[in-house]
Amino acid sequence: MGKLKVRELREKNREELNKQLEELKTELWQLRVNKVSSSNASKLPKIKLVRKDIARVLTVINQKRKSANREQFKSYKHMPLDLRKKRTRAIRRRLPLKYALAKTERQKKREKHYPQRKFAVKLK
Repeated sequence: MGKLKVRELREKNREELNKQLEELKTELWQLRVNKVSSSNASKLPKIKLVRKDIARVLTVINQKRKSANREQFKSYKHMPLDLRKKRTRAIRRRLPLKYALAKTERQKKREKHYPQRKFAVKLK
């Protein structure tokens, strides 16, 4: 069995992915048993390939689960933390635009009574 293609894995449904995951885990288990029982070093690269394939299958399963959860929580007001956008820490802690642009009464009066002056420059 060669390297799994993620493109092909994404086309499968959850049951098929879980079945393939179990097959890969049993294959990995058998390879590890063979490695311990015999001193045959030719199985070592195969173990690495199987582990990578397991990781690919798990990645696709988690991506599908997360996208389904995103669809489910789309209409909710609050979303679980792992489904929110990551952004940066500073952006996450920044005030919402509504509050950042709010002005005090004093600022409003000052802008009203002392508007910014406009100057025209005369060219020669």
